[in-house]
Amino acid sequence: MADSSIRVLHVFRTYIPDTRGGMQEVIRQICRSTGALGITNRVFSPSPNPEPAVVDVDGTPVVRVKLNFEIASCGFCLTGLAEFRRQVAWADVVHYHFPWPFADLMHFLVRVKKPALLTYHADIIRQQGLLKLYAPLMQRFLDSVDRIVCTSTVYRDSSPNLQRRSAKVSVIPIGLCDTSYPQVTDAELSQVRAEFGEGFFFFVGMLRYYKGLHILLDAAKDRGFKVVIAGKGPLEHELKQQAKSLGLDNVVFAGEVTDEVKVALLKLCRGVVFPSHVRAEAFGVTLLEGAMYSKPLISAETGSGTSHVNQQDETGFIVPAEDPVALGDAMEKLHKDIQLAKQLGKGARTRFESLFTATAMGAQYVDEYRKLVAETSN
Repeated sequence: MADSSIRVLHVFRTYIPDTRGGMQEVIRQICRSTGALGITNRVFSPSPNPEPAVVDVDGTPVVRVKLNFEIASCGFCLTGLAEFRRQVAWADVVHYHFPWPFADLMHFLVRVKKPALLTYHADIIRQQGLLKLYAPLMQRFLDSVDRIVCTSTVYRDSSPNLQRRSAKVSVIPIGLCDTSYPQVTDAELSQVRAEFGEGFFFFVGMLRYYKGLHILLDAAKDRGFKVVIAGKGPLEHELKQQAKSLGLDNVVFAGEVTDEVKVALLKLCRGVVFPSHVRAEAFGVTLLEGAMYSKPLISAETGSGTSHVNQQDETGFIVPAEDPVALGDAMEKLHKDIQLAKQLGKGARTRFESLFTATAMGAQYVDEYRKLVAETSN
């Protein structure tokens, strides 16, 4: 089968335009980069308001079904099973993005017989009680897929689920493409500068427990630098209350921002700070975005792929997890030394160009799709 005729169905629990986060960006970049190489992509995802049922996201059709309910952030779309079956019939390869426990169930309910590839984005860390109930289904699902892709060797070698299936695990680092992000005009940049200033430390992402933002707020207390936090999520109110109780006048909650504003903030910041403190954060797309815009990176050591993206004293600083003093000191160092910040930012861009482009990622996924289809045809 020629590459141009390979049809890939991506399956995930939420997608653009309903949500915009790191995993959604990864799927978007995979679709763009493999599409440029002849792959035909679709995305299947539940939505709280699936009207219209099909939307176009950057040239990729997104097939949406009704989100019926959620349990512990896991969406269920029981009424969408018939549509999922139709989309699987269309596809040559079903590409799951893990974790989404209901996708495991759909896989067996629909009796998917097509070649199946799974991108393993992260271990399930927090819901340990529910994990005991889910584990048998998860293990059966991971055993059933034909290929598993992990985003870093660090995560591959430290995840029990991946270690026990090493024979079918390959590593494809996440990649981004500059031209897929908005080109910000001088006027737009000036407008964002007028609102937020410049030389601040920037975080963007969902405001969830594993992002470590409570540590970032503690790190900002009694410091001379400014922090801008962009995004929304379940911890927004709690974090704002913490900032208020700490008396932080140097922290700004920007809320959910447009892509144009995000790019402007990336251009204006001194560096990108990424305080995620548990393995639920497996890679860190925000770190890649910072590197793409030649910004120094500050992250925490969790034994995950974040320390594959960020390299100590080459692209930025890696501090111990859950250590607000060390985090604050690292930010203070870059705040006071502009030349060091520029040097590390240059190193981050160099590493991005060598390891983390969407072009390289897309070519590797096309190879995986081609192998799966060939194996099925033989």
